[in-house]
Amino acid sequence: MRIDILTLFPEMFGGVLHTSMLGRAEANGILEFRVHNIRDWSQNKHHNTDDYAFGGGAGMVMMAQPIFDCMEAVLEGGSARRILMSPRGKTLTPELARELSKEERIVILAGHYEGLDERISELIDEEISIGDYVLTGGELPAMVLVDCLSRFIPGVLGCAESAEDESFSNDGLLEYPQYTRPADFRGRLVPEVLLNGNHAEINKWRRRMSLLKTLEMRPELLERAELSKADIAFLREHGWEKA
Repeated sequence: MRIDILTLFPEMFGGVLHTSMLGRAEANGILEFRVHNIRDWSQNKHHNTDDYAFGGGAGMVMMAQPIFDCMEAVLEGGSARRILMSPRGKTLTPELARELSKEERIVILAGHYEGLDERISELIDEEISIGDYVLTGGELPAMVLVDCLSRFIPGVLGCAESAEDESFSNDGLLEYPQYTRPADFRGRLVPEVLLNGNHAEINKWRRRMSLLKTLEMRPELLERAELSKADIAFLREHGWEKA
């Protein structure tokens, strides 16, 4: 997959895109990143990319011209799924990330300042939010989106099953607790079931721990999780009242 990012602050992305999991995927030719500075397309002699809003109001608004010209140059001779990181967009979910991971090319626009000229919406296929809060710009949300969708691309993770076993990918439940060596750390013991080699019992324990973790920390997720009759009975034993 090729991922183009349009931003006013390209220097923010180097440490994220070129290290750890994403860096290895780039080195192996699985992912290709291109970060474009929107200022390079400004026709203003001072390379301004923002101006005061018509009608007044606080803050500055990103101008249409530099973004239109940048997007057109980036897409010249090709096409891509074009995404704007925006607090008014649809919320990023594992399902959406999995869908995006199947694209051959994505262009992400990271806005900044008070907002963007609304005419920029003509360039965008969809708007995506990482949560119901406002940040100083779209750069951090763009990094989150790239990291999240990349995990579903074959070959990016070291273990093919990793993305499926994590929180929110396990039938909508939070992930079960995990342990590693030593089995006894300062008197804190690893649950015996994880040491006996009985995979059926281990899987049963992990499922129940996922249910309990979700009940304790994010009970609202249980209303839309994929639950069996046994799951529901177990949860009710632990105080869950299904809506």
